[in-house]
Amino acid sequence: PFPLKSRQRSSAIHAATSSRPLHPEGQGPSQAKVIAMFRTFVAIVFATSAADVVADKAHRSGQLLRQRGAAVPLQASIGDSTALHMDSFVRILDFKRQLRVCNAYPLATPLDVYRGQAESLTGDSPMPYKTCRDFQPQLKIGDKLEFRLGGESGGTFSISDLPNNDATLLLVVHRHDTLSTAVAFESHVFADLDGAQVAVIDTYKGKAQTTLKIQDSLAFVAMDKKEGAKSASDGAGGQERRSEELRYGGVVAVSPGVYDVELDGQDGLAKAHSQLVALKHQCYVVIRTGIEAQQGASFPQELVVFPNPDPAQFRSAAAAGVRQPLAAAGGALLLAALATLAF
Repeated sequence: PFPLKSRQRSSAIHAATSSRPLHPEGQGPSQAKVIAMFRTFVAIVFATSAADVVADKAHRSGQLLRQRGAAVPLQASIGDSTALHMDSFVRILDFKRQLRVCNAYPLATPLDVYRGQAESLTGDSPMPYKTCRDFQPQLKIGDKLEFRLGGESGGTFSISDLPNNDATLLLVVHRHDTLSTAVAFESHVFADLDGAQVAVIDTYKGKAQTTLKIQDSLAFVAMDKKEGAKSASDGAGGQERRSEELRYGGVVAVSPGVYDVELDGQDGLAKAHSQLVALKHQCYVVIRTGIEAQQGASFPQELVVFPNPDPAQFRSAAAAGVRQPLAAAGGALLLAALATLAF
């Protein structure tokens, strides 16, 4: 019996190390199936455990990301700009751009101004000849301003560019020539400066030759004397008013003050007269209007100054120390030429 058992052990060991199918002596097909099923079960257990580990790591990572993301105060999606702007200290600049339109077209029919085809800027109050008006539309590049006279389209002005700052956009409508009734435009963008600026534009069509001058008004000189800038014993009574020529097609800086603006003919006589009250941080336009029409009605030379505030506003500014007396001004009426208008 002993040698038989020894032979069975060696036979079993041989079967375990052999690559042949596990059907050694003493093992049947049912026992082999049980072993195969056991191995399959062990493999499934290991695979399930590995999947659980991966899922657990992913869950923990997701929690960490959510915890980190909770520290960012985003209460809206990226497309929700309103909520983002509420939490942001960066704001989009909103420039104040004022549109100033002047009607220098010599016609009794008033002028209507439209943005596009439907939006009326003048509303129920069209602009008569020789008037200017300020508008505050939200202008965009590509906008078209249409000008109508008596319900008929007179012309269209397209906005090709806008300044990236606060500014006043000047647009003057006038007649192109003495023969046709075509419309022409003059435009300028006033810079945002501290002093007073004056744009000088000539829309007159005809043969008359005149010179545009600006000089201290009599009221200005009287106020200067009253303030004691120069006593009568020093010869202030004979002091002459400052006077300078204004050239068309340019923009000049003017000292704050009250001025007389005149059109002087070749005979030395004044053909037209107006008043300019120059205040700091304001922009003005002086326009020579009129036409010697070859067809239709003619209109004489006249001056348009806009805006034209009450001189009392300047007196208030002078009382606050804004104005320099004539003696301290050193004779300088026009401070500098700021720009040349390119029409």
